[in-house]
Amino acid sequence: MNRVTELLGIKYPVVQGAMQEVATADLAAAVSNGGGLGIIAAGGKTPDELREQIQKATKLTDKPFAVNLMLMDKNTPEHVKVIIDEGVKIVTTGAGTPKPYMSDLKAAGIKVMPVIPNVKIAKKMEEMGADAVIVEGMEAGGHIGGTTSMVLWPQIADAINIPLIAAGGIGDGRGVVEAFVAGAEGVQCGTIFSIAKESPVGDNWRKAVIDATDTGTAVVGSTIKGGATRGIANEEAGKLFELEKTGVSRDEFNSALNKGLYVGVREDDPDKSFFMAGEVAGLIKESKPAAEIVKDLIDDAQKVLNKNIEIM
Repeated sequence: MNRVTELLGIKYPVVQGAMQEVATADLAAAVSNGGGLGIIAAGGKTPDELREQIQKATKLTDKPFAVNLMLMDKNTPEHVKVIIDEGVKIVTTGAGTPKPYMSDLKAAGIKVMPVIPNVKIAKKMEEMGADAVIVEGMEAGGHIGGTTSMVLWPQIADAINIPLIAAGGIGDGRGVVEAFVAGAEGVQCGTIFSIAKESPVGDNWRKAVIDATDTGTAVVGSTIKGGATRGIANEEAGKLFELEKTGVSRDEFNSALNKGLYVGVREDDPDKSFFMAGEVAGLIKESKPAAEIVKDLIDDAQKVLNKNIEIM
């Protein structure tokens, strides 16, 4: 047991990434039942849809699970009310500051863990009362910052006193050990859970991740403030890159991006879908049940630690 498992009431310090459209009640419950922390993504959902997902997860697991607030979502105030009403006890946040909602969340006894990209924001979140921070490097899938994980994790670990959960580029036991050596007390994984058996994505999405090489992802939107997003390098990614070059606004770009993501989950079209995935896709070779992924991450990390490695 460490500070993360104790804080969250989970067996293993493994958190499932909050992937819009992908992080459903079914996936979250499967991760939680496997001893990790499953997360339901509120982004893109109506308040009623979010309530349904929370209630479904409650029926599927008696273990802790979280809800992620995408703070740029216009429904966020209503989402906060639903989370409090439904008795959710853990919230992660991204795409903005949780400051407007922090007092209500904390008054409800909810643990808050913002996803952050740099030291400055990590310190602000600690001062604001965050219980932990999820520190995500640019290797991650979906919306990303500009600093690599191995540079970012130790700098933030040195700058804060609350627990650090590392994200971005973790897909096996070696990544877990790297994160802990860099100062983390837990890991968040997205790409590997995106193709878990309980994930809502289709066969083409799974194949795209499994077939990906070390150079198989692309970043689009990097010239638009707040728009940098990583996914599988395919036809739709190319179209988004061309759209970016026309000088569209962030809202226009995000609309096209979200359409590609929506088509990816709902239609699984290999040409018209933007399959969000991190660079770690090159390591992932199969789709497994979520609980098996959680256990394998921990077991593989222990095997790495047990190796007799000589530096000199």
